[in-house]
Amino acid sequence: KNTTGEKQTELKRYFGARAVLGDQRPRQRQRQFHRSTWMTIPKDTWPRFSRPGISMTLLESRDGLQYFTFEHSRDYQQIQFKFLNSVESMDPNNIVALLQMNPYHIDSLLQLSDVCRIQEDQEMARDLIERALYSFECAFHPVCSLTSGTSRLDYLRPENRAFYLAVYKHMMFLERRGCPRTALEYCRLILSLDPDSDPLCMLLLIDFLSLRSREYNFLLRLYQDWEVHRNLSQLPNFAFSVALSHFHLSQEDQTESEERERLKHKAALLLQDALIMFPGVLMPLLDLCTVQPDAAVSSHDFFGPRSQQSPALAELVSLYVGRTHTLWREGGVLLWLEECVREVLRRVDAKDPLVEDCQNKRKQRYQSAPLNIHRHVILSEIKEATSTLPLEVTTQSVMGFDPLPPLDSVVSYTRPERVPLCSFAHLNLFFLLASLRYGFFFATLPRRPASWSRLFTVDVETGVLRVLFNEAAS
Repeated sequence: KNTTGEKQTELKRYFGARAVLGDQRPRQRQRQFHRSTWMTIPKDTWPRFSRPGISMTLLESRDGLQYFTFEHSRDYQQIQFKFLNSVESMDPNNIVALLQMNPYHIDSLLQLSDVCRIQEDQEMARDLIERALYSFECAFHPVCSLTSGTSRLDYLRPENRAFYLAVYKHMMFLERRGCPRTALEYCRLILSLDPDSDPLCMLLLIDFLSLRSREYNFLLRLYQDWEVHRNLSQLPNFAFSVALSHFHLSQEDQTESEERERLKHKAALLLQDALIMFPGVLMPLLDLCTVQPDAAVSSHDFFGPRSQQSPALAELVSLYVGRTHTLWREGGVLLWLEECVREVLRRVDAKDPLVEDCQNKRKQRYQSAPLNIHRHVILSEIKEATSTLPLEVTTQSVMGFDPLPPLDSVVSYTRPERVPLCSFAHLNLFFLLASLRYGFFFATLPRRPASWSRLFTVDVETGVLRVLFNEAAS
């Protein structure tokens, strides 16, 4: 499907054709010729397009799959080096100047989009991402098909990561704009590029977009097909969202009465199992739904301190609750949740063996979260989740154009060695974005004294920059 057309259809359904197309029709006569694209519609306000130096190569075809990679020309590599220098300068004006000379440089478009979004210029932020996607799509290999599900793109290669991030950011703009169905298609696209590694951990998001777009049957099919080899039931988001999908299906008017009862009964069992496996979800979920639990629930040990969870599990739980709490605010859903919570407490008091079994599983599993989960949490910008990131993540530099790169990256070219202008040269634009967001101002930076070493950390939740000084051995 053409997702650009699907987005327009979805917007028209909600707001009407006049609201969506009203400002576009007068300008169509002056439209210049552009290449036909699947993801974006080029705009007449964009700079004239010329190939920036990105191409796509087919590496191999194997088992019905095609493995592609993006490549940078020598000229584009030089622009990339200038971009990295601009990031280290912590001055967004340098990126703006670079884009004026190279209006379709991908990483500059992504980085400047973040700056615009943080400064609440959503329209410009979205426009820059669409321009990056257009640049990518013009570089596609002739046999690359985004709709077939057979095209693969290795995240280990730095040249490919920007495409993942551009599609992800475009998807999130669509979701916020009220197009969850189109956003779901982009989510499926990202997942299809590397379903085994899932570098952006789209399995933590696809259930939310399915529920938002009321694609309940799709979510249940995905769960049934992937549960055996991916253990989706061990992810809090799938455990709760699958139960919620069954509940919503039971409430649809076209569902026959007998099927409705079957679905509601199954939904109740699934939700009870989810609450028993992940009791740490309930209290923060009720808190974000502004619901005061009754005394029988709040005073019970099962949903209290005894439900302590490992940091890795707390990260998953906080992400799910922060993202999906709005889906649980509906009156009928809350009443159903209340009934299931009471039944769970009855089962706990009755020494149901499942309770102890789940407790043992929580102790044995969720020892540490893999890098792709941390990367997903950073990209999500959900404060409930970012506050749970481990110290080894929050104390390292997080680059907006390449958050938490894989440790085993496949690098095709490297930047020449250069002498840093000051001791802050290794910092990246992440700190600049924090300063823009929270009102900090970085004054002229001093040169590094010979007897000091500096360690920089940033609080991902608050954006506070911490500078720690340690006496260095001479």
